[in-house]
Amino acid sequence: MPDPTPYAVALADDIAHRLNQLTEHLAQAPPRQAAQILGRILDADEGVLGRMAGLMATGSQTAQHRAQAGAFPPEVFLALGRAANELHNIALDLDEHADDIHHLATPPTAAHPAVAKPVASDMVVRRHR
Repeated sequence: MPDPTPYAVALADDIAHRLNQLTEHLAQAPPRQAAQILGRILDADEGVLGRMAGLMATGSQTAQHRAQAGAFPPEVFLALGRAANELHNIALDLDEHADDIHHLATPPTAAHPAVAKPVASDMVVRRHR
């Protein structure tokens, strides 16, 4: 008997599972590899964060059409739109650090010797509303 789960639902489940795997790899990665992983995740255009913002924007548009047809409550598309905007803003904030992450991810060469190791500092948390 074939699986009755629609392909897109199974795809979402698979992506969630793979994100869990990526989280485990990131937690155990050495510094350079962690920087490489973070660089790919945080890329505002092609990375996971940028793609997730795009997915939320598409979800908001889809939910808006469904709400106009009476199938979804309007609060759903509004919440998805806010989520898309927040993710986009977070991606822009993190994009400021893309060069630092790229340098940490790139092995030193004779032309570009290793820069000073980053030192621990107090964490600063910014939240936009």
